[in-house]
Amino acid sequence: SKDLKGAMEILIEQKRQKLSTVEKLDEHMDFASQLIFAQNRGDLTAENVNQCVLEMMIAAPDTLSVTLFFMLILIAEHPTVEEEMMREIDTVVGKQEWQS
Repeated sequence: SKDLKGAMEILIEQKRQKLSTVEKLDEHMDFASQLIFAQNRGDLTAENVNQCVLEMMIAAPDTLSVTLFFMLILIAEHPTVEEEMMREIDTVVGKQEWQS
């Protein structure tokens, strides 16, 4: 737990340094950036920011996998939606090879 907490602190500090050097801040405003600015304003402590980022890192894989699972089930249960999605993908991608 200490190692993970230390790694989060390093990542947050790297993000803080990146934010201090960017030209267009609005292009880099994500949730972690909002947390850092909330700390700068005194709305959050460094510990609050670290805990929020840590929870995002830990929870995201679980919530993402569950969401994707149910999305795939719903697509499989609604073939007309799947067909529409495939038409849209073909329209956007065309004859190009798909890449992950």
